[in-house]
Amino acid sequence: MTDEATSEKPALPPGSDHPAAPAPGKDAHGGQGSHGSLFTLMLGSIGVVYGDIGTSPLYALRESLVHAAADGLTREEVLGVVSLLLWALIVIVTIKYVLFLMRADNKGEGGILSLLALVQGAVGRDSIFILVLAALGASLFYGDSIITPAISVLSAVEGLKLVTPVFEPYVLPITIVILVGLFAVQPRGTGAVAVFFGPITAVWFFAMAAAGLSHISDDPAIFLAFDPRHALFFLLDHGIIGFVVLGSVFLAVTGAEALYADMGHFGRKPIQFAWFGLVFPSLALNYLGQGALVLAHPEAMENPFFLLVPGWLTLPFVILATVATVIASQAVISGAFSVTRQAVQLGLLPRFEIRHTSETQAGQIYMPRVNWMLLTGVLLLVVLFKNSSSLASAYGIAVTGDMVITSCLATFVLWKVWRWPLAIVGAVVAPFLVIELTFLAANLLKLFDGAWLPLCLAAFLVTCMWTWVRGTRIVFEKSRRDSVPLTNVVRMLERSKPFRPPGTAVFLTSDPETAPPALLHNLKHNNVLHAKNIILTVRTATTPTVPDEGRITIDKLTDDFTRLLLTYGYMEQPNIPKALAQCRKLGLKFDIMATTFFVARRTFRISATSGMPVWQDRIFISMSKDAANATDFYAIPSGRVVELGQQITV
Repeated sequence: MTDEATSEKPALPPGSDHPAAPAPGKDAHGGQGSHGSLFTLMLGSIGVVYGDIGTSPLYALRESLVHAAADGLTREEVLGVVSLLLWALIVIVTIKYVLFLMRADNKGEGGILSLLALVQGAVGRDSIFILVLAALGASLFYGDSIITPAISVLSAVEGLKLVTPVFEPYVLPITIVILVGLFAVQPRGTGAVAVFFGPITAVWFFAMAAAGLSHISDDPAIFLAFDPRHALFFLLDHGIIGFVVLGSVFLAVTGAEALYADMGHFGRKPIQFAWFGLVFPSLALNYLGQGALVLAHPEAMENPFFLLVPGWLTLPFVILATVATVIASQAVISGAFSVTRQAVQLGLLPRFEIRHTSETQAGQIYMPRVNWMLLTGVLLLVVLFKNSSSLASAYGIAVTGDMVITSCLATFVLWKVWRWPLAIVGAVVAPFLVIELTFLAANLLKLFDGAWLPLCLAAFLVTCMWTWVRGTRIVFEKSRRDSVPLTNVVRMLERSKPFRPPGTAVFLTSDPETAPPALLHNLKHNNVLHAKNIILTVRTATTPTVPDEGRITIDKLTDDFTRLLLTYGYMEQPNIPKALAQCRKLGLKFDIMATTFFVARRTFRISATSGMPVWQDRIFISMSKDAANATDFYAIPSGRVVELGQQITV
């Protein structure tokens, strides 16, 4: 593992300044988004941001009614369930995410790891509680990334059974083929097909709204569901059954985190306008239509979504639903790539191979290892659970936990970053936490029916992240103890006379205060010191991007030695040759054709006295072996790299 110039350094050195946090409500993308017109951004957000929540009507009401109808279904129960669905959308999605949380952005970026970086910028990077909290949230997001494609595509394909029972044996194979095809095209990038995502998903929302609207006349009393008392009385009257139903109701808001996580791609206003202008009205009309259909025809609760359309439209509707679920799955997969890159830059995971699939859009990336791990998990779920009703038991708990953690991190943002009084922070956040903790408790009732799976996955990933953070900290501290101060080496070399070949040597290191191991090895074994030497360190800021004028810090130690610090945002991909080219404008002489990059390839051995248990040592070593090398990660020309080995016990 090449580990020099890594962003995995556990903490900034004493005295380092954190980038200033943005003012509340400021959007780095200009509100309406500086990437295009408001309408274009709205359309794009409909395809990417709302794909997941837009497929929830396929199963949310059906699963809720199944639990409510344990002893027969009454009118009040239907009204109560629909009321719960509507008010979940209003309180959690509309009020918490669309109106409130989207104002807690980190230079225009949202999501759990953006909140982590924002909080770290205010309280420092040494807060173990904040780090573990964010690691747990990111881990739960991966659980959602696996379950969403499985349940969405499976529930859509199950509509074929309503066309003709002949399709029933083929539902599972068709689902598997679609999912394998979806993950197989990821290396090609999403740019070519993304232009169709927004229009197709918009058609999907219009179709859902029309289907629901056509059945509201079956029983106009369904509009009473907007009265929150029906939701409250349902919960009070049904005891434990109401609690179980609440777990299924949460399926209606499982895409809410995407609103926040994808804010940086489109800007706050396009996402908000799309929600109020199309998405929420369409979802509300569809749930109302399904509710009215069930009130008039109780037998329709078997699959109220597809029964909204006449028989001759069922097959086209199933096809449209399948396309919509594929788009929703694509958005979740792309989100997993983005979260992984942020986790790598923030030091929670080792370097993974990243391939850029677009020459113009930096956010379009492909991560092979993450892609195939997700596919393995998705196929395992489909084969194990076999139908969407069974999968619904596993769904929800990952997103609920994610929302609770987001609320906790938002508390620190309001308190430490925005400097609100703690009493006001509690008054704002506490109602959301009470509601979300109630949903979390309701989903925990499904623990032995499948909810254990995302929790086990999250526990495993949190263990891996914590092991990586802890291991890199131990390696860094041990390397610093065994190292020699760079200034001492520079003074020593002024007196000694090693061989001085022409050109520039760039030594990558995670600690600019000490002499890089590659430099010491080169002097010890080769007695060579280049005419010009650059000690290069790459750091990750607590902001998503860093402007060009703040990226480069040059510290000229002597005529022969220069210390160079490159700072990147956690959403950026480091490119060392490009940064060195920019250094020429700042007076640093540099010729790529006369430059050699020296990196230390570290290998680790287990030590019982490292500070970590042996089992954790094994995990750390395994993760280090899977890490991409520094040459590829930092876009260094491979023909100009010299690797020198170094063994370290952990």
